[in-house]
Amino acid sequence: MKDTEIKRLLSAHFVSVMSIILTTIVPPFFLENFSVLGTHLIWLCICSICVTTVNIILYIILKPNPSSKRISFAHKVTKFLKCCVVFFISCILFHGIIVLYGAPLIESVLETFLFAVLLSTFTTLHCLCMLGPNIQAWIRVFSKNGSGPFPVPSELPLATWLASLLHLCGYTGIGSSLHTKADNGCREKSSRA
Repeated sequence: MKDTEIKRLLSAHFVSVMSIILTTIVPPFFLENFSVLGTHLIWLCICSICVTTVNIILYIILKPNPSSKRISFAHKVTKFLKCCVVFFISCILFHGIIVLYGAPLIESVLETFLFAVLLSTFTTLHCLCMLGPNIQAWIRVFSKNGSGPFPVPSELPLATWLASLLHLCGYTGIGSSLHTKADNGCREKSSRA
């Protein structure tokens, strides 16, 4: 892996982590009675929007896979719409998985779906920025015959991408534990009242 790729990857991850930290620190200055645990639905929305914005801006600035040929505006719009559909499908799938893991289906649909959007933002959006809606590329990356645990030199760009995917999975785990704590905190408040 080239030093420039490592620096770009580290700076991208640093900016992503800082955006998550800022979504916790900055909103109390603008919103009354804001706390991550008390107003967690607003925080889920703010965090999703902030991470989405940072991912898209980093993709535009860093241009991980620039194309040598010119692409028409209609092709760009079609690609964007396909990415939106894939993102929405991933939100629905994450919502289903969260419900299967025990989240209430009817009582807190909005909360569960916003958490699914946050998970999709941390995982699928980054993949969409890197791979686009190309199903063959997704299969090549996530298949068993993709790169394996120890990539050969020709697979180093893929190894870079997989390392960033593993970091995003870690961010997802942190977000999941925050959501569980927030949900338990709200239930305790409602049972006291």
